[in-house]
Amino acid sequence: MISLQQLLRSGVEKLRQAGVDNPRLDAEVLLIHILGWSREKLFLHLYDPVQPEVHSLFREVIERRVEGTPVAYLTGQREFMSLVFAVTPDVLIPRPETELLVERIIADITINAPGGLVVDVGTGSGAIGVSVAMYVLGVRVAALDISPQALQVARKNARNHGVDQRIDFIQSDLLEKLTTEFRGKVDWMAANLPYIPSGEVPHLARDVAGYEPHLALDGGADGLELYRRLIPQAWEYLKPGGWLGMEIGPGQGQLLQAELAGDHWAEAVVIKDYAGLERFVVACKAS
Repeated sequence: MISLQQLLRSGVEKLRQAGVDNPRLDAEVLLIHILGWSREKLFLHLYDPVQPEVHSLFREVIERRVEGTPVAYLTGQREFMSLVFAVTPDVLIPRPETELLVERIIADITINAPGGLVVDVGTGSGAIGVSVAMYVLGVRVAALDISPQALQVARKNARNHGVDQRIDFIQSDLLEKLTTEFRGKVDWMAANLPYIPSGEVPHLARDVAGYEPHLALDGGADGLELYRRLIPQAWEYLKPGGWLGMEIGPGQGQLLQAELAGDHWAEAVVIKDYAGLERFVVACKAS
């Protein structure tokens, strides 16, 4: 009977041979998930013998990872803003870069509108809306998505974190089903909409293009089709001085700024992530 250490090494080697990025981390995360242990407990028990069912399950998930299945879909969860979110193939896997926008929203709402209203457009797993509700106790959130399956995942995450009573979940194509009671009252609107140009989607990494929902990736010819539709809708629902934050890809900042030019918007700023890449455009509705 082999030890956990030997099993882990075999998984790392298979992932390395397959060209998987971060083979050691992926193998550890998958083994920890199967065992139901913490990372610390795993390293305290590395020389323990492996039970047959653990051996079988680990080999299965390693093979699926070799085939390209993302780790988050294999474990059914992803950490975001120090919170654990359930994820399924019906939703985009939350990215750490998106935390920059959430942190900005939380800081601004906490100081300027602690009882304010936030709209999360294209909520997916609910990562943005649920995180804001968790860290700003008086805020109310409207979370919208065109996919009913995504909304089921978002509702589950809201319930898991005890904030479902402060979030309205609405199936909607952008803001079409957002009720008029929100018109002119929204403090912050966050949108992590599909922004990958259609022609680039097939060329994304295999574990993205082959597994994550194309509905959450494909942003049309130049990646900005949905944002062009959203901007005039957002202006109607934001209060004067309210903010719209949109996640983008590199090279899209100036294009989106141009869509925000004019008297309706006081400013539109491109924000870069920690890697120095364009990541968001935030715009303030003119007072």
